[in-house]
Amino acid sequence: MSYAAYKLMHPPTGIDNCASGFITHSPADFPPRILSVQTEDIDSVWPATPAPGVGPIPNLIVTAANVLEVYTVRVLDDGNGNGTGKDSGAVVQPQRGGVMSGISGASLELVCSYRSGFLPIPSKLADVHHVLPVGRIIPHRLHGNVESVGVLSSGAEDRTSGRRRDSIILTFRDAKISVLEFDDSVYGLRTSSMHCFEGPQWLHLKKGRESFASGPIIKADPLGRCAGVLVYGLQMIMLKAAEAGGLVGDDGGSSGGGSVSARIQSSYMISLRDLDVKHVKDFIFVHGYIEPVLVILHEKELTWAGRLPYKHHTCVISALSISTTLKQHPLIWSATNLPHDAYKLLAVPSPIGGVLVICANTIHYHSQSASCILALNNYAVPADSSQEMSRSSFSVELDAANATWLSNDVAMLSTKSGELLLLTLVHDGRIVQKLDLSKSKASVLTSGITTVGSSFFFLGSRLGDSLLVQFHCGAGSPMAAKEEVGDIEGDLPSTKRLRRSSSDALQDMANDDELSLYGSDLNNAQSSQKTFSFTVRDSLINVGPLKDFSYGLRMNTDPNATGVSKQSNYELVCCSGHGKNGSLCVLQRSIRPEIITQESIPGCKGLWTVYHKSSRNQAEHSKPATEDEEYHAYLIISLESRTMVLQTVSNLEEVTENVDYFVQGSTIYVGNLFGRRRVIQVYSRGARILDGAFMTQDLSFRATNSEAAMTVSSVSIADPYVLLMMTDGSIQLLVGDPSTCTMTINNLAAFQTSKKSITACTLYHDRGTEPWLRKTSTDAWLLTGVSEAVEGPDGTPPDQGDIYCVICYESGTLEIYDVPNFCCVFAVDSFVSGRGFIGDNLFQESSDDSQKLSKSNSKDSQNMKVVELAMHRWHGENSRPFLFGILTDGTILCYHAYMYESSENASKSQPVNGQSPSNPSTSRLKNLRFSRVSLDTYTREEMSTETHFPRITTFKNVGGCPGFFLSGSRPAWFMKFRERVRIHPQLCDGPIIAFTVLHNMYCNHGFIYVTSQGTLKICQLPSLLAYDNYWPVQKIPLKATPHQVTYFAEKNLYPLIVSVPVSKPINQVLSTLVDQESGHQIEHDNLNLDGTYTVEEFEVRILEPESSGGPWQTKGTIHMQTSENALTVRVVTLSNTTTRENETLLAIGTAYVQGEDVAARGRVLLFSVENSTENSQAKVTEVYSKEMKGAISALASIQGYLLVASGPKVILHKWTGSELNGVAFFDAPPLYVVSLNILMVYGVFVFALGFSVGFVFGKALMKFSPVSDNVKNFILIGDIHKSIYFLSWKENGSQLTLLAKDFGSLDCFATEFLIDGSTLSLMVSDDQKNVQIFYYAPKVSESWKGQKLLSRAEFHVGAHVTKFLRLQMLPASTGPAVSDKTNRFALVFGTLDGSIGCIAPLDELTFRRLQSLQKKLVDAVPHVAGLNPRSFRQFHSNGKAHRPGPDSIVDCELLCHYDMLPFEQQHEIANQIGTTRSQIISNLNDLALGTSFL
Repeated sequence: MSYAAYKLMHPPTGIDNCASGFITHSPADFPPRILSVQTEDIDSVWPATPAPGVGPIPNLIVTAANVLEVYTVRVLDDGNGNGTGKDSGAVVQPQRGGVMSGISGASLELVCSYRSGFLPIPSKLADVHHVLPVGRIIPHRLHGNVESVGVLSSGAEDRTSGRRRDSIILTFRDAKISVLEFDDSVYGLRTSSMHCFEGPQWLHLKKGRESFASGPIIKADPLGRCAGVLVYGLQMIMLKAAEAGGLVGDDGGSSGGGSVSARIQSSYMISLRDLDVKHVKDFIFVHGYIEPVLVILHEKELTWAGRLPYKHHTCVISALSISTTLKQHPLIWSATNLPHDAYKLLAVPSPIGGVLVICANTIHYHSQSASCILALNNYAVPADSSQEMSRSSFSVELDAANATWLSNDVAMLSTKSGELLLLTLVHDGRIVQKLDLSKSKASVLTSGITTVGSSFFFLGSRLGDSLLVQFHCGAGSPMAAKEEVGDIEGDLPSTKRLRRSSSDALQDMANDDELSLYGSDLNNAQSSQKTFSFTVRDSLINVGPLKDFSYGLRMNTDPNATGVSKQSNYELVCCSGHGKNGSLCVLQRSIRPEIITQESIPGCKGLWTVYHKSSRNQAEHSKPATEDEEYHAYLIISLESRTMVLQTVSNLEEVTENVDYFVQGSTIYVGNLFGRRRVIQVYSRGARILDGAFMTQDLSFRATNSEAAMTVSSVSIADPYVLLMMTDGSIQLLVGDPSTCTMTINNLAAFQTSKKSITACTLYHDRGTEPWLRKTSTDAWLLTGVSEAVEGPDGTPPDQGDIYCVICYESGTLEIYDVPNFCCVFAVDSFVSGRGFIGDNLFQESSDDSQKLSKSNSKDSQNMKVVELAMHRWHGENSRPFLFGILTDGTILCYHAYMYESSENASKSQPVNGQSPSNPSTSRLKNLRFSRVSLDTYTREEMSTETHFPRITTFKNVGGCPGFFLSGSRPAWFMKFRERVRIHPQLCDGPIIAFTVLHNMYCNHGFIYVTSQGTLKICQLPSLLAYDNYWPVQKIPLKATPHQVTYFAEKNLYPLIVSVPVSKPINQVLSTLVDQESGHQIEHDNLNLDGTYTVEEFEVRILEPESSGGPWQTKGTIHMQTSENALTVRVVTLSNTTTRENETLLAIGTAYVQGEDVAARGRVLLFSVENSTENSQAKVTEVYSKEMKGAISALASIQGYLLVASGPKVILHKWTGSELNGVAFFDAPPLYVVSLNILMVYGVFVFALGFSVGFVFGKALMKFSPVSDNVKNFILIGDIHKSIYFLSWKENGSQLTLLAKDFGSLDCFATEFLIDGSTLSLMVSDDQKNVQIFYYAPKVSESWKGQKLLSRAEFHVGAHVTKFLRLQMLPASTGPAVSDKTNRFALVFGTLDGSIGCIAPLDELTFRRLQSLQKKLVDAVPHVAGLNPRSFRQFHSNGKAHRPGPDSIVDCELLCHYDMLPFEQQHEIANQIGTTRSQIISNLNDLALGTSFL
């Protein structure tokens, strides 16, 4: 393997940073929230005065490694204020927590994500430092990990009157700063300025240092006057904010609609070394000063644990007054003698002001005029005896805490153990008299916490799910704040059961006592007792950190599956989280439905289910809001020469002979009309209208100019209209009369005379009392095409709305017409080219660049046509329509609509076809825009021009999820969550011919589909999986920290190492830290031995997946001894030398952790496991135990022997059935083995054991004799500091021989063999987030006669890779020939950020082509925040000497931008590198197919 590709399959989910700010809107845009329902629906204990509601709610900004996401908080008022439609409750977020402050629910809605989408660039975009040309697109991913996030405020004086917005400031290593603002014209972020302090001209800032403990840290002034960035430890960069008028030569920072975003005007540097500031720990801008005041927490002189009795109060805070105009920064006040463990500053809001200093054992308040201290535990020591120090009522440690403000005098702290603490400042005016602390038990382990508006805060976590929590503060008696806990855990609708299991943190917040924080009595005349209530409103799923994972079989495995379909038999079981947030994450990339029943129906062409709402059914009157729960009445199956009709209310029963449906031929389409009172069946030459089983009208289709009949090609329904597309490219419209429930044919004369050929068309129903598209129109109230309100059978009006017809022509033009007038309201040229954003041609200016690209259009793009269209808006008050188009080459164009009102549009007149602008029929959707959404996780397929049946089937509720299903050779689910599309393939059944939803008594919100083999399956989505993630995931809470997991294939069990914190008396803990052999005793001078100490106790749990898909069962537990840590668990196959038989055993390696005074030792434990279906517990028997010197850090079996990494030695043992005897060892200098891999080669066959996929090849290995001379055994060792070692094992001579090693120093995380045909490579990941590929070449002179491993490739992943898993690549079905390298493997890896990716080998020709494309894309595509992808992917050595290795890995994160470019630009780039677009797309497609794992 000389060449490889890096591909990220599951982006990171662990949230590192979070912040809030008014990014997409200003506070003035927020309507005042006066809750009209409070006096009627809320008990009288709530204030009777007009409630302030929640006030303006800012956006939530979160980052996870190199992913940036901006969310909007959508609030659901109590009562009827949701406006989401009568059946919206089926698909919106669960209304968790009941009603609080007049709010019954809140959810996070994604605005923009800088990972998987693309941000189009408008034709006019003048940025501070650069201008991005038209026709280009910004890829929504960051080529660099975000170190810190700040929000540049737009200023307090304009918050309510002006329309100013905040901006986001991001920092990246080593000293890069980017300022982003929201641009309405593209409904996304754009870069307003970039500031870089790297390179030769800034080398002096490092003061000779090469590595730094942390990256740049950003803090912004509360009033938005400036921001400060700490780089290189002691260099403070001051960013001066621009005035409200914007910058010279700019458009004033206007983002559309009169809003102006905060911007940076200039920057300058402050050297803290010149101010005698050393060892900066934190800094913050404080409130209440005319000029910005920067408070810096620093340490004058370092100390350490051994010097604490003599030097303990070493920290200082210094307050500098920052004058950005004069560039002066005088010291105005300071405070000394702060504890050495002070680490965080928290600015106290106005009007109190000042700063809180958070230490491990104390909390200090300091301002220019006052100070006070709160001791948190017995370790708090005053600086001198004269210092007064009040003490907390309970003991707590605050190291590694996060904090935010709930009000101007109450701060929320989240501790390292997951406790929520409430800190109250007892104050008189601006003088703080004392600090008061109260606690609760409920929280996730947070990495960041931020307040979102006046009623919400967000708990961001790397170790668990992140939570959006609503809080309410009441004053007076505790009755003033009710326990608004609601039913977080129970009584959720059945359609929400997947949401309930998705968040591991909700279970901790279910108890009332954990949700309420009660402040104690405040000794303050002006303050009364405060009571806080909390309720969880939403959560973001996190599967990280992935410490380890195992590859096992799913419960509903298909043993007959082959090829790609076989991949859906497997799943990843991952160790995730820490402590109380510890869990097993079961990840399944593809969906395998739960089958209820299946039948063979050969020749099926289409499926449809319909409702029948009879006006005589009086039961409907009592259930006006249960439309989504109505059962389907009929299932219609279209065969090649006939049609079948089945009843579906309970069991499926064929009623073909008893209904008036057209059954003598195949059916084109079936659907409901007139509020589900009628059914229309369309066949090739006519249509029938049916009331249940009885026909009420029969229609036949004929051409206007002849008597010859036409056949229907496709159908689209938007009640009461039916759009027919004929085989000759013409269209007809059936218009319904709701009063008589009859249809009439409209031949659409305007299209009959047109010579333009139509390739695809669809109807779009813009539902709701306020249709979304109407807002984008010129004359919203004069817009035609609004259906009159028609009363339903029960007297209730149906959903009103507008109906539009979307048509795409052979030329590639897309037009939207209003129905039934068919006046063009929106038109786009070259829709087929896939531009980044599209708008109405009448209001778009074409640039020179786009005209040049259009002229250079190649034959391929001219032949490109849209073969299917779909436009849909799922329910939700703020939901926006999606537009989908499928092209002839299989490309799926996905566009998301948004609204933008530009100043140019308002000034333009809009005559169309000679009509005056005052004519209401000319009301165009001038403010409508579409931005393209990336679907890079979907593998395209070649389309057939003979396809008659649509591939897209939209659904409102399948298993509680809205979206659409894409049938075809590579079927996939496109689910909509938070205004984002999640793509989950379904590979288990191969190609799917037809699909439809089914809801009846025995199949609740399920579906039916027919495979290409003619099998009809009635299914449901797996209920325990959460689908609002990059991959479907099931989280199994452990309430413990998982460390390592392995798969016991023969027993279908998962042995798992976990540790549980246990509090023990200090005396008992200290007694274990004694070396019994030497008799060394520990002195306990001045030590309080009465308390307790928390230690981690380890155990190995043996878990079994539940066959019914329920919670996993613990079949057995193996407890470790006191102070014994389990380090590794593996399933090994050992050859019993006594019986000459193979035994499969569970091997555990441990280490005793007893301090530095006790010699290291560990144990090797062997267990036999017998699993019985009758017994709830597995029989786990200890077979052997042996204590050895050094920690047993890794185990593996090799050809019947057991390889043990014991401290600095690697020893090979044979198994006699009763004991292990050493037969060989390797004693070269490994310090501590972290990774051990085995490779067995027999002739041309390669087998692998050890840390990855031993169970896959175990059975094949047993066929060969363990003493065969043809078997070659290779061992790969990864050391914690000494890089990797490559060994071989020869049984004849009982020798472990070192073949080669890497002579450099490398802190290894994981290792694995990489196989490409007959080429063997060695993969290693390190602590600097790199991966390297080495190879063994003894005949190359650079290898020092084979002693040295040579570098083949290196790549910066940007995350700590903890585990590699080798999987055989799948053959690519496309392409002229199957690759001759069938023995080709890819490495799937997991990271601590929660991401999953793979390294896949490439042949040289493909690599050269993709590498040329990659180099082109570096310059052809503008990158978010000005980040350079080449710089990001270079090897990071952290200051160590490193010789650059070959550039032999291509970055698919950059290559996937190619598919999002307009087709003309794709052809242009392909021509420049000497290839074709189709060849590049084929290479990328083959790579995606080859790595379609899981």
